[in-house]
Amino acid sequence: MDARIVEFAEVLRQNGVRVSTSEVQDALRATAEVGVQDRALFRSVLRTTLVKRELDVETFRRAFDFFFSGAARTFEAIDASLAKQLEEEGYLEGDLLKMVIYQMNLLAPEMSPLAQAILAGDRARLAQIFRQASLQLDLGQLESPLQTGFFTRRMLAAAGMERARSDLKSLEDELKARGLHAEGVEIVSRHVAAAMRKIEDAARAEVKRQSEARIRRRTDAVTEKPLHLLTQAEVDQMEAAVRTLAEKLKSRMIRKQRSHRRGSLNVQRTLRRNMPWDGVPMVPMFRTRRPERPELVVLCDVSDSVRNASRMMLLFMHTLQSLFVRVRSFVFVSDVGEVTQFFKDLDVSEAIDAATAGRTVSMSANSNYGRALADFTRDHLGSITRRTTVMIIGDGRNNYNASNAWALKDLKRKAKRVLWICPEDRGNWGIGDSEMLTYEKHCTQAVVVTSVSDLARIAEQLVPV
Repeated sequence: MDARIVEFAEVLRQNGVRVSTSEVQDALRATAEVGVQDRALFRSVLRTTLVKRELDVETFRRAFDFFFSGAARTFEAIDASLAKQLEEEGYLEGDLLKMVIYQMNLLAPEMSPLAQAILAGDRARLAQIFRQASLQLDLGQLESPLQTGFFTRRMLAAAGMERARSDLKSLEDELKARGLHAEGVEIVSRHVAAAMRKIEDAARAEVKRQSEARIRRRTDAVTEKPLHLLTQAEVDQMEAAVRTLAEKLKSRMIRKQRSHRRGSLNVQRTLRRNMPWDGVPMVPMFRTRRPERPELVVLCDVSDSVRNASRMMLLFMHTLQSLFVRVRSFVFVSDVGEVTQFFKDLDVSEAIDAATAGRTVSMSANSNYGRALADFTRDHLGSITRRTTVMIIGDGRNNYNASNAWALKDLKRKAKRVLWICPEDRGNWGIGDSEMLTYEKHCTQAVVVTSVSDLARIAEQLVPV
């Protein structure tokens, strides 16, 4: 518990509460006296020893609730042991079921603690294992929920996920060697795989919970609030604000186009035209300017970590689409899918819902920017012209896959512009699995948009006219 209290003090510091080393020592001594059985008393002791200012009380309350609550509830999807599930569902009966249970009991003592807890459906043990795993990580580096995937993988590794997979695979092999028919092995394998997915989901939920405990206090204004912290009601407000911004920008740029429609002054034509009356009054003549409406291709990451940013940018661009002769939209997580038709056939809000709901790409995959860029370049580079602006929306976190920056370089060579809109602060670029520093080198422009206010500040830069 001492390590937990030291870590909690660091969480308070990350949220702006000033906590000294001597105050942490006071908290350790006080909690050693009162124990942790009485939650209310434990909470009061920490508040008394660690919080000095009244304005920090609300921050302490929020951080305490996140940090010391809900770990066991994270694993509530693990609701029964493997043996109980097999028995209740009736897929295996009689001697076959007894043989499976016997082999599990025989092999369990040799398995890792995580594998044992998974087989037993022991939520309390799972919470303890992942609590210990989290203490092996420096969660103080959690600066953004966009890092959830990276820390989830590290937490699973610290909990012994690889050995657990190996142990459970050995169980399947042993059952097969003992004569369990192929269908029975498949049933056990399916249940084991489902349990492993639940564990991975639970680890991700735990990292998110820890991340939320470490988020610094922000302004309450929806337009200033980071996109990944928006509630559903705030998302609705945000979309209304983006729509209003896009309409204003659209009107302003249409006026700008009209004001420049005549082109530059044609001196020869002006002199010739005004000779009959000696240039009084002078009537200027302009070169005819051919209006050019550029093309736009949007390539948007729709994985969980950037979902709100994706919705905002897709809404913004398609509200402005009348400024472009052609707009093509693609979404990706690992694979790439075109969603242009959604915006032709559906209302824009419904189209955005369809584009971000996994109807064209798998939402269960991990982000793979390198693969997505390579696939897009291979399949669609021929449609990119000198009138095309390519806009990529995403955080550039590539899960340590190959960056394939050559694909971005090829796009820049053929396109008019390549713009990258990143919903993660520039200070986090290049940290962990982020490839943004590499990708930025091959873009015409890379900008940070973490809120509606950020979008408003740079909106005119994003729209080529």
